[in-house]
Amino acid sequence: MKIALSISGGSGVNLGIKFIKKLPKDIQRYLVISDNAKTVFKEEEGIEIFDDSDISASLASGSFGCDSMAIIPCSMNTLAKIACGIADNLTTRAASVMIKERKTLLLAPRELPYSAIALENMLKLSRLGVIIAPPVLGYYSKPETLEEMENFLIGKWFDLLKIEHDLYDRWKVDKPKEQNG
Repeated sequence: MKIALSISGGSGVNLGIKFIKKLPKDIQRYLVISDNAKTVFKEEEGIEIFDDSDISASLASGSFGCDSMAIIPCSMNTLAKIACGIADNLTTRAASVMIKERKTLLLAPRELPYSAIALENMLKLSRLGVIIAPPVLGYYSKPETLEEMENFLIGKWFDLLKIEHDLYDRWKVDKPKEQNG
């Protein structure tokens, strides 16, 4: 499996980095980091990193064969460009390829609250099959630390991308007690 990850914007960069670090080793990974994110993140982890201005990179072509793409975090600027079909950098071009090829595209919008414009853009993309999955905690996993919270978010994103993991405890329903009768 091949997966592309783009980190757009500066806030929430660590979630994107932790996402790619926790991917199973058998998944080929490709990373695009926006200029704003580069100012926050300056390390390499043996991952092929593309320059976001390199519109001719392999990720920009449907024939490259990426199975899925996640943009974590996804700035409202990037989300709006994707919603409007603007492919002026590698992130937005690769996202447009995922949409046209009907491949899995996951966006994790990071700003709060959402404006009506952002919500309309998310609705438009959702109707095209794009997964809109902001970093929202599920407290049923009973996270006690920041790492457990992040593992829950990453695990939910892995679920949506059909990537097996054991990053959080899944919802469990207690078996009903037997009634004496």
